[in-house]
Amino acid sequence: MNANGLADIKAITFDVQGTCVDFYQPILRAGAAINETKGLDIDWAALSTEWRELYRASMNAVIAGHRGWLRVDRIYREALDKLVETRSLSDRLDDAERDELNNVWTRLDAWPDVVEGLTRLRRHYLTSTLSNAGMASVIALVRNAGLPFDAVLTAELARSYKPAPAVYQLAVDYLGYRPDQILMVACHKYDLKAARAFGMKTAFVPRALEFGPEAAPDISPESWFDVYATSFIDLAEQLQAV
Repeated sequence: MNANGLADIKAITFDVQGTCVDFYQPILRAGAAINETKGLDIDWAALSTEWRELYRASMNAVIAGHRGWLRVDRIYREALDKLVETRSLSDRLDDAERDELNNVWTRLDAWPDVVEGLTRLRRHYLTSTLSNAGMASVIALVRNAGLPFDAVLTAELARSYKPAPAVYQLAVDYLGYRPDQILMVACHKYDLKAARAFGMKTAFVPRALEFGPEAAPDISPESWFDVYATSFIDLAEQLQAV
């Protein structure tokens, strides 16, 4: 832990998908139910990977200005429609069923350490989401998973997406603190690199199972992290939030 400057932290912002909640297992559960109901044999682990890749590609196109802004729920639904078509499943999953599957992103599972860690951190700091997902989706997700945040901020308010600086500016504008008084927490290094460039402090919390047991995300420590914490509980311990 690099303690320099952390005594001035007043607020902590959190990435949500992957960092606070697990999306891999909920997608597999929803997919298994579809396979059973429809008599299908879809590899939902592979499909979830493709789904995320298509989502990221569309989001990058928005950031680059190659297409107009869309909320994440629409991006996910577009990506799902593409997957359904490429897998020749158009006649097996109708619009209502696709809508229901797409809603899985509002019903994700909190990682086991998250609620306790957030509860402890909230006693000492203002806590807020800072997610690329849409406002309605994150509000539903926070309620469904019982995540104790003080505020919900998402990229929808900036009509852009991380790592665009406008998204990190939301934390300054809505929480009322300077960038160097805000700690950004994420399990994605690109997110923290952008937050650091914006002037925020950074905390990396690895999520080795974010993409399932077969994946190998980059969870190695970096010298430029202000904090490397193994969990939200460890983060609370390092920040002396009891």
